[in-house]
Amino acid sequence: MSSDGISDVPTNLAVPRTDATLTIRVIKSFEYRTEKSLVLHHVNLEQTTVGQLKEQVRQAIQTQPGWKPYRNTVLDTLKLYTKAHGAKTTNLIINLDHDEWIFEDDSTILADLGLENESEVSFFNREAYEEFKKHPDTKWES
Repeated sequence: MSSDGISDVPTNLAVPRTDATLTIRVIKSFEYRTEKSLVLHHVNLEQTTVGQLKEQVRQAIQTQPGWKPYRNTVLDTLKLYTKAHGAKTTNLIINLDHDEWIFEDDSTILADLGLENESEVSFFNREAYEEFKKHPDTKWES
C-alpha cells in the first residue's frame, strides 16, 4: 500500500481467481464492428469451464434488457482479447492474430487458459470470424 492509501497491487492480482471480473466482447458483426460488452462479476476461474462461460453469456443475452439484436446471433467461439495491463490489438473489434488464443475445448477450466481478473474475451461466430480474416475490411452504414 502506498503512502496515499492506494494499493500497488495490479488489479488482475488484487482479487482471488475464485472471484474474478471478466468482460465478454459479444461480436455480432466483424465488418460493421458491431459488438457489445457484457461484464460478468464473481466468476470462479478455477471451476468455470469454457462451455459454462459460453452458456452463462448466452443466458444473459436471452434474459437481460438491451441484448435483443444479439439474440439470434450464433455464438460458438471464445477467444482471449486481452488480459489486464496487457497489450491491446490495433483492431477495434477482435485480435486477428494469435489463433492459439481461441478456446477450442469446452471442458477446459478458465484458469488453465491463463484467464485472470479483468481479462477481456471475445465471443463470436467462428465461421464469420474465418471469413473476416480472409478479407478484414470494415464497412460503415450510411
